[in-house]
Amino acid sequence: MLTVGDKAPEFCLPDENNTEICLHQFKDKWIVLYFYPKDQTPGCTQEACDFTDNYKAFEKLNAVVIGVSADSPESHMKFKQKRALSIILLSDVGLKVIDAYKAKTTSFLGKMISPVKRITYLIDPEGNIAKTWNKVNVSGHTADVKISLEELIK
Repeated sequence: MLTVGDKAPEFCLPDENNTEICLHQFKDKWIVLYFYPKDQTPGCTQEACDFTDNYKAFEKLNAVVIGVSADSPESHMKFKQKRALSIILLSDVGLKVIDAYKAKTTSFLGKMISPVKRITYLIDPEGNIAKTWNKVNVSGHTADVKISLEELIK
């Protein structure tokens, strides 16, 4: 896991429209970068919906929310349409960014359930890691991220 003060690794990944989105495009903004296991699963759906429900609150705090998984852009498109998600979802099929952010899982009892751990990073406007959540409990997570962001902005 990356730690507070580390420079956030630069990346460019496709969104649901296959449009390349790069970290540096959000210079001067706070970034909530969260990694999640799989589109359309219960925990991941709740997390994405919670971030969408708080989209305007994050926007008022000069923050953008970006979710990353190993799902394809097509999967993200279906997920966003089905759940009316307003957050950015990026596809990392090759797991390069997931690996760079230490969100890659190892097998459990010889089985790979998902290649992605549920991890969240808060990145400051200068591109540094400002806060991390390594063991995310989906329930209440969005509120915790928002409160932490408000405290860091003060």
